[in-house]
Amino acid sequence: MKLSHLLFICIALLLSGCESEPQTHQGKFYAFGTEIDVSLYDVDKEVANNTITVLEEAFSTVNNSWHAWQPSTLTTINAAISEGKTIAVEEDTAQLITLAKTLAHDSQNLFNPAAGKLFELWGFHQDDWFESHPPPSETDINNWLTHQPTMDDIHITNGKLSSSNTLVKLGFGGFAKGFAVDTAIEALKQHGINNAIVNIGGDLRAIGSHGQRPWIIGIRHPRQSGMIASIALKEDESVFTSGDYERFFQYEGKRYPHIIDPRTGYPADQATSVTVLHTNASIADAAATALFVAGDDWPAIATAMQIDKVMLVRPDGQIELSPQMKERVRLIGNTKPAIIRTLKDSSTS
Repeated sequence: MKLSHLLFICIALLLSGCESEPQTHQGKFYAFGTEIDVSLYDVDKEVANNTITVLEEAFSTVNNSWHAWQPSTLTTINAAISEGKTIAVEEDTAQLITLAKTLAHDSQNLFNPAAGKLFELWGFHQDDWFESHPPPSETDINNWLTHQPTMDDIHITNGKLSSSNTLVKLGFGGFAKGFAVDTAIEALKQHGINNAIVNIGGDLRAIGSHGQRPWIIGIRHPRQSGMIASIALKEDESVFTSGDYERFFQYEGKRYPHIIDPRTGYPADQATSVTVLHTNASIADAAATALFVAGDDWPAIATAMQIDKVMLVRPDGQIELSPQMKERVRLIGNTKPAIIRTLKDSSTS
């Protein structure tokens, strides 16, 4: 059963009356390799607790279905691609892959879910990726670059998936969290839960408000403890950040983060974090990765992806903001004046 259908059915069964005094009910669980926090405001306590349990089960199901290296729907598809075979896919699977194709196209393939073999070369498609190990050889990277797998190599016709490039290896880590958050939020909204946050490892989507005040969230500083900024969210918005500080390994004194530039085959190094504010969590998730990779060209890629609220932090601590993000973000403790970047091109104002 699709995640959305499961959530809609279960939450409908759980909803009941409200308490006289609105309260915030919180729950935590673990999926996608990180902690997920759910906050529900103005909902009956029993309903809140049961709803959080349903969400935990649903997130675990999505995680298990799209795991990049443990046995899953995704590994089955990738095995067929590597053997040059056609494979039948369910409608919801086809929809997810089609969304990935659209996001990849809009990002000029800087967000590239077909690049799983490149991430595998770097050791990030395994549970012990954090352990020190040599980076891949230049020969292996150049071989991957020669074949340049992209989502354009994926074809779905009448429920059958095939690929014209056997080096395609799908990995949806760059937007699966956003997709799961979107699905969860839509299920909550469909059944009358209108004030909530679903936070997955610091990335989130929030709806409604916390009573008379908005949901206010902090953005982690990529190099120091604490927050670099905060944002007061409006009604229904997502905040996703891609940073080089969560998944990386070190070898012979050099640090190798997990955000790989598919144009070079090496880790992107022009940013330490990129935060995107958008109504859709899937788009925000993919865009944060693409803009991190884009570096100096992030305004042009943001325009192509129809993203207008961006904050990028450079390795030297310099903060760059789109004009629309400048109006929304409150910087905390920064010492350098932020640079405002137009989204029409790559010029700096």
